[in-house]
Amino acid sequence: MTVTTWLSLLLVCLMGAMFPGASLAVVLRQTLQNSALHGVVTAVSHALGVGVYALLSVLGLGLLLQQSPILTQLISYAGAIYLLWIGVQGLLAKPHSSSAHAGLQTQQTASLWDAARDGFMITLLNPKIGLYFLALFSQFIHVGMGKDAKTLFVLTIIMVDGLWYILVSLVLSRGPLLAWLKQHQLWVERALGLVLILIALRIFLS
Repeated sequence: MTVTTWLSLLLVCLMGAMFPGASLAVVLRQTLQNSALHGVVTAVSHALGVGVYALLSVLGLGLLLQQSPILTQLISYAGAIYLLWIGVQGLLAKPHSSSAHAGLQTQQTASLWDAARDGFMITLLNPKIGLYFLALFSQFIHVGMGKDAKTLFVLTIIMVDGLWYILVSLVLSRGPLLAWLKQHQLWVERALGLVLILIALRIFLS
């Protein structure tokens, strides 16, 4: 893989990672409801989930999704149910008790495993990511692609996705923005829950 090709791949990865959606909502929810570490763990597990689809693409298995609309639909519905479950949790969020820092800290109610599970599953149960790889990354995958090039392809996608959401989590977990989010945490959680529910409904109706 040439430097020019890799830079093109990097740009496409950045565009994909920065596009707002359910993934951003889940990372934000884990960061706000629990801690920056929870957000980072969510980001890393999300990146690993994206890496699964990247690996399937270079192995040629991504075509299975394109050629199996029923399988794609079933995975989509499973993902929508998962989004619906997370969204309802956010929509039914209750006010957090105040703390010594005037509400700027909340008790951690979720384990790091919960954060890792949400990040990974929100990716794995989204077959559109696999189709996205086929549509945008097909130019980087060819029959004679060597093992080193395949490894670089997969690692680049994992690193870009993970670092982007880690950055998002760290930015949202400190400073005036965090104070504002914590002050309005109940409504932010409910708004994020509503967003996830709407995304789930859109999947069911599509």
